[in-house]
Amino acid sequence: MSALICGSFAFDTIMVFKDKFKNHILPEQVHILNVSFQVPEMRREFGGCAGNIAYNLKLLGGNPLPMGTVGRDFASYATWMDDCKIPRTHVTMMEQTYTAQAFITTDLDDNQITAFHPGAMNFSHYNKVSQAQGVTIGMVSPDGRDGMLEHAQQFATLGIPFVFDPGQAMPLFDGNELLRFIEQATWMIVNDYEWKLVQERTGLSPQQAARRLQALIVTKGAEGAFIYTADKILQIPSAKPLAEKDPTGCGDAFRGGLLYGLMNQFDWETTGRMAALLGTIKIEHPGTQNHSFTLAEFKQRFRENFGETLSF
Repeated sequence: MSALICGSFAFDTIMVFKDKFKNHILPEQVHILNVSFQVPEMRREFGGCAGNIAYNLKLLGGNPLPMGTVGRDFASYATWMDDCKIPRTHVTMMEQTYTAQAFITTDLDDNQITAFHPGAMNFSHYNKVSQAQGVTIGMVSPDGRDGMLEHAQQFATLGIPFVFDPGQAMPLFDGNELLRFIEQATWMIVNDYEWKLVQERTGLSPQQAARRLQALIVTKGAEGAFIYTADKILQIPSAKPLAEKDPTGCGDAFRGGLLYGLMNQFDWETTGRMAALLGTIKIEHPGTQNHSFTLAEFKQRFRENFGETLSF
């Protein structure tokens, strides 16, 4: 069984400003804003939704097939994927551009200023779902607008069940387009803020959305998650982190666990708890693809947090 994960690949350049933005930005002068922040700490991480979700699914022993478009600067990321044994069969290089880049500066109040260059991501529609073989489940995650629209339609046409994950691409779509995604998808996952935006634009309640899907999953950070199906609402608890170092990529880790549970036809309680634990493990490490574990360690932590035994 393979999961075709359509989404972005990106480099995340993360910088830390050892002060507070508010001490250097004059509110009455924002119309002529011209500031520079010295950032003595910087790291560059492999990221992007397709890359992150595939990495987490692979940690659990799943078979991810990430699909995305990258630029001429992708070589180091490609080597990392090879080291992790994540296939690049459907990673298409666009020589005329750069891989998507996020430049994130964080201050001591955890405020962030981010500049995002989509680069090769804007060509994601060049990839076609039909190019992948042996796919049993799909995911449409944040990517270029045209790519997300076309990949959802292609999954639906081919009869491949898929998860719709609008994430930070939410501003790209109006209410009618979101309704169409919901009609095409088998499952949908959003965080609680994203769900409020979906609700405003579509007029659907969680229960109404769930009746058009097999399930709607709404994550709520440290409060866990809610899973809405046609006939019930499940509250999924969060797992206890051993440390809290970096929440970036937690949602993608959750999605990797969700895909694994769906691929193996686990019940929703087990699937949700696996996803929650994977998100918690990610929080304990900086960056989005720097955490690792053995399956024995994962099962032990699952038992410690939820009092149940995983049998896979």
